[in-house]
Amino acid sequence: MWLLKWIFGVCLLLVAAEARLLEGLYCGKENCYDVLNVTRDASKQEIAKNYRQLAKKYHPDLHREEEAKKEASEKFKAIATAYEILRDDGARTDYDYMLDNPHEYYAHYYRYYRRRVAPKVDVRLVIFVTITVISLIQYFSWWQRYESAIKYFMTVPKYRHKAMEIAQQQQDGSRNAGKKTGKQRLSKTEQKEEADKLIRKIIEENMDIQGAYAKPSIWDVLWVQLIISPYTITKWVVWNIRWFWKFIILRQPYGDEEKYFIIRKYMKMGQHKFNAIDDVTKKEYLDLELWKRDNFNQWKFEQEEAMKKELAQKASYRSIRRYMKSHGPGRITFED
Repeated sequence: MWLLKWIFGVCLLLVAAEARLLEGLYCGKENCYDVLNVTRDASKQEIAKNYRQLAKKYHPDLHREEEAKKEASEKFKAIATAYEILRDDGARTDYDYMLDNPHEYYAHYYRYYRRRVAPKVDVRLVIFVTITVISLIQYFSWWQRYESAIKYFMTVPKYRHKAMEIAQQQQDGSRNAGKKTGKQRLSKTEQKEEADKLIRKIIEENMDIQGAYAKPSIWDVLWVQLIISPYTITKWVVWNIRWFWKFIILRQPYGDEEKYFIIRKYMKMGQHKFNAIDDVTKKEYLDLELWKRDNFNQWKFEQEEAMKKELAQKASYRSIRRYMKSHGPGRITFED
């Protein structure tokens, strides 16, 4: 007998716990459909119509007595809450699921707060803005790197003198073409500004800057890359099929383009970085047949040995080695 009482008490506690858990969800202990006096099959129009009628009836401003006004205010809040839930398709679906499955109260809490906490902004808009911001940052950062490269070349005497020679030749040609009349005399500051503009223009026209400091192109921006991605993927697939057919199946000899691709792959270089290498050096790579793995490994070993010898001949490197030999790595401090 006492066992049945104990089981009955436990069941009452579980029911009470479940009721308390559901108190803070949706319309609490009340049914949202009953609050608006509609059935579960009611349409959005019926729900909106009943909401307007009840909201007009229980609006707090229509009641003068303090007790009636307080009661109407609570009723008005319940009506507004029920309407907010039932007019939204997703929230109404979750609420109907809770009515049909009252025992899954943990799942109801998850669905309820997930919908309340989740941002109301359209995900597509967030993705659009994110890609746009990344594209703008990309483009302007490339322009800054390109501007820094141009300004650097303008300060290097070799390039500056060469640009001045080209500018002088252009000016001589323009003088031979015809005489200028009424030439305005410029100050030294204006002459320097004009000279810098001319040098910059000549460097931009004649200097082929490659790699990370190359002139930015709109085609490299993330937005454009995403738009043309179907074409890029198709081109990549066709290229790989062509490579497999020509050089794996038919075993045809490599052309210069294919040889450069293999060399770049062995060197672990990107396309822009490899393009920055001068043509003489690239021709030397072909003469050494670096597209062959054994030749490349031998060449790489020789390059590393030459670099070690070059470092060993530097006075600063020799002093560091003597210090390490005498004192050991544990004795180095920031003052050293």
